[in-house]
Amino acid sequence: MALPALVVVLGGALWAVAVACAQLECVDAARAGARAAARGESADTVRGIVLRSAPDGAQVRVRVDGELAKVEVSATVRPVTGLIVPPVTVSATASSETEPGVTP
Repeated sequence: MALPALVVVLGGALWAVAVACAQLECVDAARAGARAAARGESADTVRGIVLRSAPDGAQVRVRVDGELAKVEVSATVRPVTGLIVPPVTVSATASSETEPGVTP
């Protein structure tokens, strides 16, 4: 009786760790993208930088408005096969002031 309960608890804990890791990857990717956008990199270059450190299948949105560069990253984390848990979407946003002379 205790073994199935232990398996369920362990599966839930591993799922929570996977979601937390994906969230941290989104945060790191958004920060790296915001820094690149603030330096004046092109939108395609910023997306490439973000996607290198973001979870697989992540969505990236880059905006440079005047003196502020903003990058939004979101990804859907799907459970491993056999675990009856709905997919979770994690996201992160980072912004940075643009360097002098950078135009949108």
